[in-house]
Parts: sequence; structure tokens; C-alpha cells
Amino acid sequence: MSETVPRQHAGFRHLRQIVAGVSNGVILVGTDQRITWANDRALAMHGVESIEALGETVSDYRTRFELRYRNNHRLADNQYPMERVLAGEAFAEVVVEVAPAGNNEATWVHRIRSLVLVDDDGVPDLLVLILDDETERYNAEDRFERTFNANPAPAIILRLDDLRHIKVNRGFLEMTGYTEEDVIGRSVYEIDVLEGAARRELAIERLKEGRTIPQMEGLLQLPGGGEKCVVLAGQPIEMGDVACMLFTFADLDGRRQAEDALRQSEERFEIAFRLAPVPLAIVLRDKWRLLLINDAFTRETGYATEDAIGRDAADLPLWDCKDQAATLPGLSHLG
Repeated sequence: MSETVPRQHAGFRHLRQIVAGVSNGVILVGTDQRITWANDRALAMHGVESIEALGETVSDYRTRFELRYRNNHRLADNQYPMERVLAGEAFAEVVVEVAPAGNNEATWVHRIRSLVLVDDDGVPDLLVLILDDETERYNAEDRFERTFNANPAPAIILRLDDLRHIKVNRGFLEMTGYTEEDVIGRSVYEIDVLEGAARRELAIERLKEGRTIPQMEGLLQLPGGGEKCVVLAGQPIEMGDVACMLFTFADLDGRRQAEDALRQSEERFEIAFRLAPVPLAIVLRDKWRLLLINDAFTRETGYATEDAIGRDAADLPLWDCKDQAATLPGLSHLG
């Protein structure tokens, strides 16, 4: 590490020794805009090994490193954290993406706060930038956000401290007909995903406690009126340092429509089977055990439903001889 601290700052030798090994990155900037010192952590967070590689001055630093806000907007020259603190601005937290100049992809994410050290007369004497490396955290959040947005399963995220929806994916919007503007920032009282939950009281209790909400059926109110039948569940998660609840949904309308269609089809088949003019019977193939007969079968054979159902077809005198019954698949043992 280069010892470039001017003589007038020699009194900060102990300060440098204290911060040299801390987990935060620390950069000291003189009031003359010179970068006077940085600990190893701060150097590593810029991918360099010496203070000279950071730049001699704040302006030099700006030519070597490109900073963007998280919305991908590049910082203007006078908005670099070093320049803001030089201008007398104090800030508790600024989050920026950092990359070597000419690199369009963010390499690090820094959370920065400032500190101004003054002399005996209260005049600013040394400016301090304290850096936290948030790269892995924000990378993990970016991966989660991409997965969340791309997941076709409907989902919505509720912030627990104020019970407001902060994220919604396309699956939820397509399932319900809401727009993103309808959902984001709205409270759980405005868009209540638990309103029609089968075990609403349990769900609300778990929500207040920030605990897992088990799967249950529910009814979502749709923006144009009507309801959507779903299975919903809630899973506590953290977005950054914020406690949230991730709600996921499965659309039951399609399944119910299929079940209704199947039931109607079965009803139509039963009516057609029962009223068919010729004798009909449904049997198990291996034993030829009667499962269902129609009215014509009863009329022609004299066997009522209660007399025939459950019996082997070969046991009924429906053939002139058992040799005919023996020709049926599975009944050769009767020959």
C-alpha cells in the first residue's frame, strides 16, 4: 500500500492503522481533492492493488471508473460520491454500480456513506468515504427478479411492514387482468389476495407473524368484476433487508371447467347408454363382471340392475351353452 498521505495529515496515522483491517472499504480524500489513502478492502472493491490505480485526484478517479445508479443511469460528473462530499454534502447511503471506464457491465455494487473530519477550529480537514461491497447481494436479487418475472406461475410480493404490494409478475397480471399500476404500491386492503381464502383467519394470523401460509383454496376479486378460483400459498422472504411475503397462485378455473365438462360428458353418456334401444352392458374385461346395464338389457333378459351388477357375465344364462361363454377372453377356464 502506497504511503502518499501529505505531512499535514500525519496525525491520522493511528486512524489509518485502525481502519486498514476493517471489513469496510475506506477512502480518505483531502480538501484539495487528492485521494490520500485507501485500505486494502477499498482497493479490492475497485479491482486494483495500489492507491495510484484509483487515481491521484477525484477528477482522475472519475476518468478511471464509471459509476451508475441502480436504474442504469450514469452519474453526472458532479454526482460522484467523492465530489458530493467535497461539495459539503453528507449522505448516509448511496448505492452505485462501479465499473472500469469503458466497461458497459457493472463489476461491483458499492453502498457508500460519508464522514467529514474537522480540525480544532471546526474546518473540514479530511473527507472519508466508507464503502460496503453489496455486489453479491444485488446479484442475488437480480437473479431472483429475473426468475420471478420470467416464472409463468402467478405471484405477487407484499412488504410486511406496511402491507403494500411491491412486486408482481406477468403471470399474475395475465391471470387476473390487473395492470402493474393497479397493483404496485397498493395495500392489502385494496387488493386483498386473502379475501376469499378458505382458511382466511389462519392466513391473516400467519401473515401478521411473517410465517408460511399453507396452501388453501381462495377466490380473487377481478378488476372487471367476477372472481377467480385459485389455490394460494405464502412464503416469507427478504428483499434486501425488508421482510416480505411471496404469494403464489394456481388457477383452478381451468381444472374446474375440465371437471365440469367431464361431468357433463359422463351425464350425457349415462343418459344415452340407459336409453339405448338395444341391450348394452359394461363389464370388467378380465372377469367379465357386470358393472352397468341399460334398460333394454333388463327388458330383454329379465335381470334387474340389482340382480346383475357385480355378477360374472358367464354366470348368467345369456348363452345357449358354456362353450360359448368359454370363448370370451379371460373365461376359458369355464370350458
